[in-house]
Amino acid sequence: MGWRSLPPMTALRAFLAFHETGNMSAAGRSLNVSHAAISQQIKALEAELGLTLLDRRGRQTHLTAAGQQLAEATARGFGEMERVVEELTAGDSTRPLQISVTPSFAAAWLMPRLADFRSKHPDVALMIDPSADLKPLEPGGIDVALRYGDGIWPGLAVRLLVPSPVVLVAASDLVPKTPDLLPEDLLGLPWLQELGTHEASKLLRQRGVMSDPALGMSSMPGNLMLEALRMGQGVGVCARALIEPDIQAGRLRVLFEEDKSTERAKGYHMVTRPGVQRPPLKIFANWLVRQSGQ
Repeated sequence: MGWRSLPPMTALRAFLAFHETGNMSAAGRSLNVSHAAISQQIKALEAELGLTLLDRRGRQTHLTAAGQQLAEATARGFGEMERVVEELTAGDSTRPLQISVTPSFAAAWLMPRLADFRSKHPDVALMIDPSADLKPLEPGGIDVALRYGDGIWPGLAVRLLVPSPVVLVAASDLVPKTPDLLPEDLLGLPWLQELGTHEASKLLRQRGVMSDPALGMSSMPGNLMLEALRMGQGVGVCARALIEPDIQAGRLRVLFEEDKSTERAKGYHMVTRPGVQRPPLKIFANWLVRQSGQ
């Protein structure tokens, strides 16, 4: 007999409940059903197996020899399943929440807010992986990714957190304040680009500039690029939401902004696997949504 030929789980649970409690009423209470339901399930189990599992003669009902043998085997089987389930779920519940996020978004948006999360949820352990690479979201690995783009990642659950266009910026005193500034006028300046991205090159091509910057394109982690921009070490492309305070304070100047009419609205998204979320992920996801104000 293969496992597909085993009796229904509900009948085995009812039978095991009777074995553990010793009577129909107590078994019913343990499974939150009536004693009549327990009796019916055990009779159905006897009919399917063609065996008498209970000796119903006399004032008390007892297990037969066959019933005792089946009860002991059922208890071992359920016990092993319970042990494995506890190991799996306990390990997953205590495993740190793994977050994939670009260095720039981590430095400019996530880290300044993270103290609030830790104060409210000190029992949730976090593991932050700052990288521009699109890491796969797999069971036992990355739980949630904070990605920049148009939100099209097939097969994944996506929610927009921070809408933001892409802008070309530089320190205010690095670029002449001429009203007719053209992208090609900037090719003689140092250019900065977030490691693993091609937004700067893409913006130049969109503006019809086919030449590369004379001094080349320096790629670095996004958090370092933001600092280099503020220090006046070059021009670069980044999401406006990350540098809005710098723009308002006059430290950085917006030179060009992507054409938003030809593409889907872009921004930073929360990306997870579809389906039921484990408790730490659900807590973090809800917190992210509240922080974003969406």
